[in-house]
Amino acid sequence: VPLVESGGGLVQPGGSLRLSCAASEFTFNYYVGKWYRQAPGKEREFVAGVVRGGGRTMYADTVKGRFTISTDNVRKTLYLQMNSLQVEDTAVYYCKAEAVGTNNEYWGQGTQVTVSS
Repeated sequence: VPLVESGGGLVQPGGSLRLSCAASEFTFNYYVGKWYRQAPGKEREFVAGVVRGGGRTMYADTVKGRFTISTDNVRKTLYLQMNSLQVEDTAVYYCKAEAVGTNNEYWGQGTQVTVSS
C-alpha cells in the first residue's frame, strides 16, 4: 500500500491533532503531497498541499492559519498539524501524492477526524 494514514480521532473544539501519511515506495521529494477531506453529504475538498516535500505550501482559506502541512527530514511521511479545530473540520481526511511530471498519483485510505464537545 503506497500511502498509509494515521492520527485521526475525536477531539474537542479548540483542540489539536496531527495526521500522518507514510509512503512505502517513494519519497515526497518527487511528489506534490496534498491533504483532502470529505464531510458527510459533501464533496471531497482540498485542504493543504506541499510541493516536493519542502517547497511551496498551499492552504484552503478555511484552514489557513490553523493547519500546517509538512514532511519529515527524509520526506517519507507527510503530516498535517491541525490546531484550533472546529466542529466544521469534522470529516474523513485523505492524503494524496501526485508525481511531478507524470500522471501517477496515490491516495491514502482515509482517517476520521471528529470535532465534538
